[in-house]
Amino acid sequence: MAEPKPSSRGAEPPGAEPPLTYRDLAAIDIAKIKGVGDKRREALREAGIANVLDLLTTYPRRYVDRTNEAHVENLVEGVEAVVLVKVRSVRRVPLRNRRSMVTVMVGDATGSFGLTFFNQPWRERQLKTDQEVAVFGKPERFRGKLQMTNPLVDIVGNRTGRIVPIYPQSEKSNVTTWELTGWVENALERAAPRTISDPLPTALREQLGLVSRNAALSTIHFPDSIVDKERARERLSFDELLRVQLVLVGRKKAFERDNTGLTHDMSGVMQKAFLQALPFPLTGAQRRVIAEVNADLATPVPMHRLLQGDVGSGKTVVAVAAMLVAVQGGHQGALMAPTEVLAEQHFAGIRSLLDELRVPDEGNLFGERQLRVELLTGRVTGERRREVLADLASGGVDIVIGTHALIQEGVEFSSLGVVVIDEQHRFGVEQRAALRGKGAGSKHTTPDVLVMTATPIPRTAALTHYGDLEVSVLDELPPGRTPIKTIAVNDDKARSKMWAAVREALDAGQQAYVVCPMIAESDKLEVAAAEEIYDQLRRASCATTRLVSCTAACLRQRKTT
Repeated sequence: MAEPKPSSRGAEPPGAEPPLTYRDLAAIDIAKIKGVGDKRREALREAGIANVLDLLTTYPRRYVDRTNEAHVENLVEGVEAVVLVKVRSVRRVPLRNRRSMVTVMVGDATGSFGLTFFNQPWRERQLKTDQEVAVFGKPERFRGKLQMTNPLVDIVGNRTGRIVPIYPQSEKSNVTTWELTGWVENALERAAPRTISDPLPTALREQLGLVSRNAALSTIHFPDSIVDKERARERLSFDELLRVQLVLVGRKKAFERDNTGLTHDMSGVMQKAFLQALPFPLTGAQRRVIAEVNADLATPVPMHRLLQGDVGSGKTVVAVAAMLVAVQGGHQGALMAPTEVLAEQHFAGIRSLLDELRVPDEGNLFGERQLRVELLTGRVTGERRREVLADLASGGVDIVIGTHALIQEGVEFSSLGVVVIDEQHRFGVEQRAALRGKGAGSKHTTPDVLVMTATPIPRTAALTHYGDLEVSVLDELPPGRTPIKTIAVNDDKARSKMWAAVREALDAGQQAYVVCPMIAESDKLEVAAAEEIYDQLRRASCATTRLVSCTAACLRQRKTT
């Protein structure tokens, strides 16, 4: 392998080449690997592998342990398993509506069973008689015989290792797992004389119980045992998390360095009056988080905080309290929601909460005025829209609640002080930055940003994926709130119980929503489709009438957007 020669680091003996860094590996074109010609090079690029680093960091998605290999005779009905078998026959059966079913008979020395693929006609081309494949799925009985429906299948070739790596495979690129195995093996062999450098000091690795990066990269592809594979995976996972964390921390520091925020006056009474007028007491978590937000608002460094809390935990109260600090100081607050429905709900709720609140105004005869909350979405049009936009620019609107309409060209603020973004995972980085940028202008200040999410995020994941944000958690529900139960339904018996529970709820006058990942059936994805579920519910008993109406309404809305 002809690697680019890195600059000397001063730690190697005279004449010795230093270990290969990730940057070195990324500079070596994949065509340098034995067996990768022009055609395979293009196929690898289709699979996202352009250099040796891409190759070595394309990890197996699972393994076949031939030291403890499952055989067909060991398969248990209803229990997922990986089994190594040979293809004995392949047959495609046409179905109605131009669909098809591919049936495959596979087996080993201990027995055979069938594979059934619905709406995957390409399986007929992929699977050939006498091919050795790894099959992963759940065996079930059909007409007394064992079969797997739509299992994962990997063509492994005649590999004889103790533990065989199975790599992600793509029909489009047509790169097989045994080809990847050979190329990875060649890359590791040619890198071995120099080894692969490790950025972690030995003392730190020992303290954390981590293997070296060189050992981890070799072992993740060719482990001697499952235990060794897990140790390699732990080290490589650590590296990935560390890189992400370093990037996010760097981004956070750069944001704080390059942006000037508002130093809000925290001596005002509006926030205190709002909180005292609430018809319910704050939870301890709400008081703690409001104190954290206030501490951010009191400094000239722009706030960039993630607020996490379940539905009903009181995130809106925290958001309103933050925006009122801005309004008290003569600035404005903005809340951006991902949908018009959610924006309208926020508008109605927040306007109700602030209905009696007054804003200090020295230019007013009475020394105060009514706080003004407005809605700006795609549905606000004509003269009403022009009025809202003009008053936003002049400062006549204190708090605006809207959708993406808030970041459209022509929307200007007099002095945007606090931005709240609801369900932040529904917005891209550019969209959040666009709203934050609305605070710039003659004052060249960046508004404080509070992003909210109801999606449960483990603390370690929050620190990793949102490392450029401070994290606050509302981990306490107000008294009297009914806890939310989440139940996984994964078989016919459980589904029957689920629909029975839905019928009971409907009979009691309640409502139910059915959310499907797709509108119509797909030839490529075996997932529930709204049209199919709608038809099933429509044909069901009249007890599901309200559910059908709701599902149909959601379906119509999806089709018009």
